[in-house]
Amino acid sequence: MTWLQRLYFSLRALGCVAVLAPAGMVWMLVFGSAAAGQEPKTPPAVGDPAPDFELPGSDGNTYKLSQFRGSKFVVLAWYPKAFTPGCTRECRSFAEQADAFKDLPVVYFTISVDFPDENRRFAESLGVKYPILSDPERSVARAYGVVDSPLGFAKRWTFIISPEGKIVHIDKAVKPDTHAKDVANWIRDFLAGSKS
Repeated sequence: MTWLQRLYFSLRALGCVAVLAPAGMVWMLVFGSAAAGQEPKTPPAVGDPAPDFELPGSDGNTYKLSQFRGSKFVVLAWYPKAFTPGCTRECRSFAEQADAFKDLPVVYFTISVDFPDENRRFAESLGVKYPILSDPERSVARAYGVVDSPLGFAKRWTFIISPEGKIVHIDKAVKPDTHAKDVANWIRDFLAGSKS
C-alpha cells in the first residue's frame, strides 16, 4: 500500500474528507459530522451481543463473525502493532500452541489496526497458519472499545464469543507467551461448566 493510500485511510478514520487540488500540492481537510460520532465507545460487556465484523485476513480471505454463528466459538485477540516484541510473542503463541485448540469448536484470530499488507508480512514472518485480521479504519476496534482515539493502537484485549454470538469472556490481562493456551483452557472450563 502506498503512503498516499495509508494517508487516505488514516484521514477516513478521523472522519475527514481529503481533497487533492489539481496541482497535486494542496490538501484540504474537512472535518465532517462523522468525526463527532467517532468518539470511543463503551466497550461491550460479557453477555452483550458481539459487534459483527467483516475484515480481511492475512491469508487473502474475508471473515465475518456471522459466518460462524451456531457452530463455533470465535476468539478475537486484539494486539497493538505488528512486528513489536509483545505482539510478536502473542501471535507466535497462537501459532506454536495451536494444539491447545484441538477438538474444540473454535476459530481464532489475532487482530490489529495495521494495514492488511503489513499483517500479511507479519503472518509470513511468523509462519502462522491462522488468519490475522486487519482493521485499519478502526471501525471494528471502536465497536469493541479497544481504541481510545481514531488513530490509536488497539489495546491488548481478547474477546471470546459464543456460537450464539454473545460475548462470554473478555481478557484484559493477556500474558502474551501463554495466551493461546490460556484461551483454550478458558473455553474448555466454560464448556465443562455448561455441561454440568
